[in-house]
Amino acid sequence: MPGDHEPITCPFDYSEALEFDPALADLMRRGSPARIRLPYGDADAWLITGFESVKQVTTDQRLSRAGIIGLDYPRMTAEPIVSPESINVMDPPHSSRVRHLASQAFTQQHVDGMRQRIVRLADQLLDEMEQEGPPADLVRHLSDPLPQHTVLDLLGIERQEWPRIQESLHQLLVVGADNKKTAATAKADLTAYFGKLVEQRRTSPGSDLISAMAAARDGEEQLDDRELAVMTLMLALSGQDTATCQISDIVYLLLTRPELMEHLRRRPETLTDVLHEMLRYIPFRKGVGIPRVALEDMELDGVRIRAGDFVHVSYLTANRDPERYPNPHAIELDRPNSPHMTFGWGGHRCIAMPLAMAELEVAIGRLVERFPGLRLAVPPEELQWDTRTIRRFPLELPVAW
Repeated sequence: MPGDHEPITCPFDYSEALEFDPALADLMRRGSPARIRLPYGDADAWLITGFESVKQVTTDQRLSRAGIIGLDYPRMTAEPIVSPESINVMDPPHSSRVRHLASQAFTQQHVDGMRQRIVRLADQLLDEMEQEGPPADLVRHLSDPLPQHTVLDLLGIERQEWPRIQESLHQLLVVGADNKKTAATAKADLTAYFGKLVEQRRTSPGSDLISAMAAARDGEEQLDDRELAVMTLMLALSGQDTATCQISDIVYLLLTRPELMEHLRRRPETLTDVLHEMLRYIPFRKGVGIPRVALEDMELDGVRIRAGDFVHVSYLTANRDPERYPNPHAIELDRPNSPHMTFGWGGHRCIAMPLAMAELEVAIGRLVERFPGLRLAVPPEELQWDTRTIRRFPLELPVAW
């Protein structure tokens, strides 16, 4: 076994259905921060796994996201996914200002006003699936298109542009050194495209999210064009990314654990609580996300972290911390409601969480209601799971009803 501070090589390439990554589980059991070596980047990093310690890292201003800009920081993908201008690599007070302004477009009231558009999009997709008849691939009919259509529709992007935008967004998530140039080109193209959209909405605002963020004010403060373009890219990426995977993963669990589906059918009013427990449980990604860098020497969980050290957190292990969640590796539908970290924490918690939850509630709620006999059309062990990106999800979900 490596010494306490000898770096552990962590490819974090585990993709066996929704089983928890054994490498992460082993790092959790160590009980103190470990040094890890990721596939890309010229330095090692500390990994923090416990819920309270992750919470401390995400709120401690001695640990900086902005400080990683310009560095070849330890990461999972050949090309860094985030742009230097992204809110994900800002520190307070700059990040606080941008988050406060952008989040005005995602208040619960604003999202409630969007819900009928999401329901309409979901029903159109489920109508098409029903007409085509079983067996049908739920990924193709619902998981992939609904979040993408929702975010592109709400951003006010013309439908004929959707396929091109979706392809470029997908290129940003592919792992592997041979994708580096393609990903960089895709990011530049998308940033330029969204920059032009922002200019148009400044002069001709509509009822879309870009116009809503452009109209956000805090006294004299407002988002500038570059900030708006980057926020738009992040939102579009989330439609290609997290919500798509989560719909597939949640449906997979419902179809392979009949007691979960039966609970939702009997008690549809518990949908939101059930979704949160499943979101806590699902290992929705591989490895870790964006690190922070220590601005000064500090102690964390009994180890000395030096100025300049990189620090990663694992939201996946925090969500399975037994000190916060008794019996953490089980889905317990009567578990007391306790906020999880699937949407992040602290200054980098996802500002579009209300929209993501609305998409999940609509997608799963309408699916369960409309297809009471829904079942997998193949044995679970025959499903193929993604191995090319940093996400965990089935490539296809053949279903019948």
